[in-house]
Parts: sequence; structure tokens; C-alpha cells
Amino acid sequence: MATPPQASPGYSRTITPQMDSLSSKPDQSAMSPAPPTISSGAPRFPPPISQQDQIPSPSIKLSTMLSPANGVNTGSSVPHMSTPPGPPVFASPVRPAAVPFRTSPATPQPVAFSSASSLPTSSPPYFSNGSVELQQQLPSAIEEPVPDGKSPCVLFSAHKVLKHKKQANVPSLGFGVLVSPGRDTSPGPQVIQRDPHRCLDCGAYSNLYSNILIGSGQWQCVICGNLNGSEGEYIALSKEELRNFPELSSPLVDFIQTGNKRPSFVLVTDLRTSAPVFLVIDECLDEQHLQYLQSSLHAFVDSLPPTTRIGIILYGRAISVYDFSEESIASAEVIPGGASPTQEALKALIYGTGIYLSPMHASKEVAHLIFSSLRPYKLNVPEASRDRCLGTAVEVALAIIQGPSADFSRGVVKRPGVNSRIIVCAGGPNTYGPGSVPHFYTHPNYPHKEKTAIKWMEHLGREAHQQNTVVDILCAGTCPVRVPVLQPLAKASGGAFVLHDDFGEAFGMNLQRASARAAGSHGLLEIRCSDDILVTQVVGPGEEAHIENHETFKNDLSLCIQMLSVEETQCFSISMENRHDIKSDFVFFQFAIQYSNVYQADITRVITIRLPTVDSVPEYLQSVEDEVAAVLIAKRTLLGAKSHSDAIDMRTTIDERVKDIALKFGSQVPKSKLCRFPKEISLLPEFLFHLRRGPLLGNIVGHEDERSVLRNLFLNASFDLSLRMVAPRCLMHREGGTFEELPAYDLVMQSDTAVVLDHGTDVFIWLGAELAADEGRSAAALAACKTLAEELTELRFPAPRILAFKEGSSQARYFVSRLIPAHKDPPYEQEARFPQLRTLTTEQRTKLKSSFIHFDDPSFCEWIRSLKVVPPEPI
Repeated sequence: MATPPQASPGYSRTITPQMDSLSSKPDQSAMSPAPPTISSGAPRFPPPISQQDQIPSPSIKLSTMLSPANGVNTGSSVPHMSTPPGPPVFASPVRPAAVPFRTSPATPQPVAFSSASSLPTSSPPYFSNGSVELQQQLPSAIEEPVPDGKSPCVLFSAHKVLKHKKQANVPSLGFGVLVSPGRDTSPGPQVIQRDPHRCLDCGAYSNLYSNILIGSGQWQCVICGNLNGSEGEYIALSKEELRNFPELSSPLVDFIQTGNKRPSFVLVTDLRTSAPVFLVIDECLDEQHLQYLQSSLHAFVDSLPPTTRIGIILYGRAISVYDFSEESIASAEVIPGGASPTQEALKALIYGTGIYLSPMHASKEVAHLIFSSLRPYKLNVPEASRDRCLGTAVEVALAIIQGPSADFSRGVVKRPGVNSRIIVCAGGPNTYGPGSVPHFYTHPNYPHKEKTAIKWMEHLGREAHQQNTVVDILCAGTCPVRVPVLQPLAKASGGAFVLHDDFGEAFGMNLQRASARAAGSHGLLEIRCSDDILVTQVVGPGEEAHIENHETFKNDLSLCIQMLSVEETQCFSISMENRHDIKSDFVFFQFAIQYSNVYQADITRVITIRLPTVDSVPEYLQSVEDEVAAVLIAKRTLLGAKSHSDAIDMRTTIDERVKDIALKFGSQVPKSKLCRFPKEISLLPEFLFHLRRGPLLGNIVGHEDERSVLRNLFLNASFDLSLRMVAPRCLMHREGGTFEELPAYDLVMQSDTAVVLDHGTDVFIWLGAELAADEGRSAAALAACKTLAEELTELRFPAPRILAFKEGSSQARYFVSRLIPAHKDPPYEQEARFPQLRTLTTEQRTKLKSSFIHFDDPSFCEWIRSLKVVPPEPI
């Protein structure tokens, strides 16, 4: 396990655009994130088994790759969404350290893998922590060390677990794991086309840590210790034969059953693109907004695959459902929007002669005609006072997607065969029809009507989820959209809610990426742990599912989470505690994700990981991943920030958390009552300082609606995007087109440089005044910065806005407000972060000081000292 950089040397990295991945630490192989397990009340282990039958370390890798959200991933270029890619490949040698900091998220970086090969490789799987010792020995088991597994789908806050309950259950630091059920993995998981073997007592799955009796084929559960049969499948003459079972050789496997239950699974890439995409478009827009929207819509339909089925609805006071049955003509059925459509009206629409969902190859020309025919709002009515029946429009879209399969007379809704997506393009609030609110906040009955509208929207979102339909709401413009009312619709259906400044480039990009996001359905996450571990909290896009498995599994104590959708951009934050003091040398965690992918195949992804237990607190702290711990803390904190006043309270909570960590894990400063923050987790307080003053909890973002949207996005976001939203990533342009990564302090604002600041949902490009004065150099630097920004965010959803500005401009405040102010710190502390400052002349230092825009915010050192905590060395 590599330790965080601590000494003054530190390091920085040199980067060039056109990157594939980032390494979060110099040595990733030694620092795998650990996976989780759940508690079970079952008895411990049956009689010991001898070491002759223990499972060998895995040696087989299949070239077949399966992505949970996207289905099976072969060498073909199936479009899919991913969480933000890591930083670029470092083309130049690493420069001497400017500051002690890590350059990227501690996500495990997979080794390059080619899916083009058709034969399994013989190289061993990529595991992290040396050999595995099986917890008990049963007679006749295979003796060979089994490596501890790791998976990019699970990231633990520490790679070891403290044995003593009192030390482990310190809430200020905590222990937990981030689970990304739909994350694409490379190399891909081993694919198994049969039913898994499960423990008859607790329901856990057989895995690489299970003790196997090769003579009888019996296996011992690592969660409850029960001995189970394998129907003779695990009977083997030698240990080599057991290596042919992927679940006994890899920490991550996918069990797959095709929809038609045929013995073989054939990938048909066009199946996923046949899922319908329904556009629900606000027609109450002014001319300027409408022009941007039309451009984005034209580009959107041009980007869709020819087999994608598309539907178009416009809504205002009435609903226009466009018919694709007439070639080269834009015609529509008009439905009143003041009330939910009647069953008779929906029957007439669905069983009529019109075609309201049509593949792009047959309807692209008509779609372009529809978008070109849109006209701006003509009445002299303020934007907020215009009637918009958004709720009714979504109801109609759901009915059309469901089609004749819905039995209206009995109210029975049958699930369609494919996953669908509704994308709402909104420029204002829902002010007409069901789920609407009054035009003005001053309405005497506004609170009651808002509460009623929120419940109706949430109910509509749940109906969409039951129909395997995700509702994404993309808002833009200057009119408030009443976020508290619309957000439940997207959230309950498993969709996204995104705000934009206008309907321009960022909106158009998100429109395309929303439709390309593959969504699995019927997702269920099961969490099982050793009985020493207790799951205390789960944060993410799902809700607890109460499933009775006692008829099948007598003592199934797993925690089940019903997932609203299964996408690569999602993540669950799971907090855990020790039930009691741990006596064993290892604890086990198993995650099972069951879902149907976009190819209608039923997938069960099983991830099993074990973590060693330790008595030593310093040894435990060395295993802590600062980035993962910071994201887990941030998600727990943001869960309580439901309003502006709550956010202020959460800042105080962060202060108390830092003080408590220093008190419980830090060291006493000689001849003082102060505690020094533990050096092993020296980056954690800086991340938390970014969190408390950034857009999630601070006042950088102006309107509470914007902060609310960011918080909800953050609670469900992947680790990579979450880390960037907590702490921005700062890259300084250097001669030759390379970039040097530096800490996000205002000391980076040097007038002869250009800087890229990636803050997750926003990317800023800052040009120094001296550089901007040189047209040739500034043009080259700006082009390189834009290329880097686009490549860093190429697959990110939502797509961030990218803003470029010069030093001294009014927009530069966007950039400066997100940097930690260090210009007031003493020179020796500044130089500790930026050794290159020592080489500056007095004149250059004066220029640097003049570039600062002064805020009243304290610096990091001032803040942490105000808590009566001594910062870790170096500061």
C-alpha cells in the first residue's frame, strides 16, 4: 500500500492532451480498493478442512467482456456513457515535486486490454494484495495461496479494518465503500452462462475465497461458514481443474441468462438502439432561446443511430403529439393539457392510424421539419406566467411508449420489452394541469399546491419506473423552473435533472449523452458481509427492498437495495461499522447486482473481496484512501443539506469532524494542548476545506435551486465525478503543449501562464494578462487548454460547461472563487506548496500578488488553525 506523499519534495505531473487514463498515485498495483461484505447471524465454520483442497489462485481470463449497463462489450464500438475519464497519459517525465498532493482519484487503473483477441489469455488476473490465506481448513482441501481481489466497481475507504470496535467506529472518519454496480470494467469480467452456486443458509455466492472439497465438490461459505453442495460440479481430480471455474478464480464475475433462455448468448448491437427516445419539448420559448434549442435538436437527431425509435411531443397550454405516418409533412394530434388524458382519449390515440414512435431511418426528415417549424412564443406574457402542461405531456408520452400492451380497462400495465427514455426540454415551470404550481410564489395557497404537485410528480416518476422508462429533465434559460416540483419526477424514475444557462452547446451535448446512456432495469443490489460488520447507511439512487428469501435461504440477512436504474454514472455510498471486536484475520464483503441489461439478458454480477484486519491504528491509517474517504464523508454530509440553512449547519459539522479526527487519530503537539492532524491522511482536511467552501455547501453558486440540483447530482454520482465536484483539479499549461498538475490554490494565477480548472460540472480556462497580451502564444495556449478540457470531459454526464476568460475580467471570479486563497499565508508556507516560488524575483512576486482578487475567505491554514488543529507536515 503506497502512502500519501508527505515530505516537502512532493511531486507534480506533466500531462499532454489526448489522454486515455490517469493514475491516481505513483503505484496503483499496491493500493487496490477493498470490497464489502454483510452481516450474517449464521454459525461460524463447520469442522476444519485440511489445506489440500483450497482453491488455487486464478490464472484464466476470458476475452468476453460484459458491461452491466451496456450489455456484453466486445471489440465493436457500441456507444455507451461512462463516468469522467481519468487524467491524461503523462507524456513527459514526471517533474520534480512542487507540492505534496495526489494527481487524481484513487481509482484502480486497469491494464490495457484488447477485446479483439478471441482466445483467453493466460496471464493472471490483476489482484492487489499478495496471497490469500483461507480462514479455516477442511480435510482434503487444495493448498495454494489465493490473491486478494480488487475491482474498479468497489472502492473502500481503507484497505484494512481495525479489529477493535471502539477504534474502528469513530464516526468522524468512518469506514465504508463506494459501489458502482453499472461501471464498465476493463479487462472485462469473466462471463458465466449458467446459474450460480449459492449458500443454502445465507444466500451468498461461491467465490475465490471459498474452501472447496475437491473429492466431494462441497464448498464452504465465507459469510456464514455453511458447507454446501455443488451438484458434483466442483469435483476435481486436481487443483488445475478448479481454475476453469471463473467464480473460483476471479473476484468479479457475471452470470448471464438470455431472455429466450437459449444456451448461447449472441450480441446484437442494434437491439439496444431500438429502445424508444421520446422528446417532450417546451414550446413557450422566446426567439433567442428557441434558436439555440432548434440547433441542439437538429444536431441531436443527426447523432442518433438509424434504428433508434423517436417520438416528439410539444407542450404549452395544449399537447401536440407529432405523427410520422406522413412523409415530408409535420402533422400532430392536439390534446388538451388542463387535465390528465382520459382512457378513451389514450385508446383513440394509441389504436388510431398515427405513428408516434418511428425509427430514425424512416423519420429523420420529418423530425427536422418539425424542429424547423417551431415558432417563438407570441403573447405578451412573462416567462414565469406562461401556461405549461409538462406533467400531462409526460403522461401521454408514457402511454404511447407503453402502447397497446397496456390494458386500460383494468388499469393493468404490462412492462415493455425494452428500456425507454423520455427527455424533457424545459424552459420554465409546470404551471398548468396536473402537478402544476401557481405562476407566482405570492399565491396565498402556494405552499399547499407545491406540496400536492411534488407528490403527484413523484407518483408519475414511479409509474415511469414501473414501465422501465427513465425521465431525464434538461432545463435551460433564465426562468426559474421550480426545481423542488420537477426534481422528484426525474429522481423517482431513475433519471437525471440538469440545469443549463441556455439551450446551446452544453445543453445539446447533454441531450445527446442522455439518449446514449444505456440503462439496465429491474436492478437489485444485495450486500453481504462477515458477521463482524454492520451496514449502517446507504446513499444512492435506490431504496431499500424488502424481499423474503427465507423459503430458499434460511438465514439470509443481506441488505437489499432496489435500484431505480443501472447506469455507469451511478454510485452507492455504503457506511459500515464493527458489530464487536474482530478476532479473525480477515473480513469478507460480497456484492451481488441483479438486473436486466439493454439486450434483455438477465445478469447477476458478483463481487467478492476480503480485507485484512489489524490492531495498529497507524497501520490502518496508512491504508486509508484520502480521496475515497473524502467522497464518503461528503455524501454523508450532503444528505443532511436539504436547504441553505442546513448547508450552513453542515459546514460546522465538517469543522467538528476535522477536530475529532485530529483528537482521536492525531498526535499531541509537545508543550501544547493542540493536536496535529495525522500525517497518514494529510490530504483529507484539504478535500473537506474545498467541500465546505465550494458550490455544494458554500455560496459560490448563487441560487438555492442550483445548489439543490448539484447536491442531488452529487449524491448519486460516480466516484470520479464526485471527487471532482468536491475538490477541483488544476492543470497549468506549459511550453510545448504539456500540462503540469498543481494544487488548486490561488498561487497558480501567474500572469504568463494558462490554467485549466476542472470542477466536475464546470471547467474553467484562465489566461494570465501577460500571456493574453501575446496573441500568438495565447491562441496556442487557449487551443491546447480547450482540447484538454474536451478530452477530460468527453464521456462525462452531465456534460460540464466550459468557460474561458482572461485575468482581470469579471468572469474570472468564477475561477478565483474555487481556488483556496493562499496569498495571505506567510512566504514559507506558500513555498512549501509551490517550491518554484523560491526562484521568482521580487518583481515577479509583486506581479503575482497584484493578480489576486481578494476575498474575505480564510486560507486553508487559517481555517484549520482556527479549529485548534495543527496541519499535517508539510502544510
